Amino acid sequence: MPMDPMAIALEEARAAAARGEVPVGAVVVGPDGTLLARAGNRTEQDTDASAHAEMLALRAAAHALGSPRLVGCDLYVTLEPCPMCAGAISLFRIRRAVFGAYDEKGGGVEHGARVFAAPSCLHRPEVIGGVRESEAAALLRDFFRARR
Repeated sequence: MPMDPMAIALEEARAAAARGEVPVGAVVVGPDGTLLARAGNRTEQDTDASAHAEMLALRAAAHALGSPRLVGCDLYVTLEPCPMCAGAISLFRIRRAVFGAYDEKGGGVEHGARVFAAPSCLHRPEVIGGVRESEAAALLRDFFRARR
């Protein structure tokens, strides 16, 4: 059975929730279809506000390839990237960014800053939103409901 990167990202999101982190998971797939990196949010664990799943996966993939640019690579993430992560996606030269749930408040791709639409954005990946959206959104909804 072929690899389903979004299923792996959802596994990472569930693992993040189990650690008390906001349930977001990310996966980077190389140009040849191999899994280069996977991560879940670790902001609390690492005491690092930038330890979003996307940032961790992008950094790990760059390390694995020995390159600061991930040309031809795809990122799968369970939540629309925030402006920080969208900026990193551009800087890492990701080919395609695929995300699950939309983030009307904190998103930086389809909502908010719309980083890829800014004239200052030097690299614009293909963007596909809403992949397994209901599953990704339910993880977030359940996580925050349990905390209120």
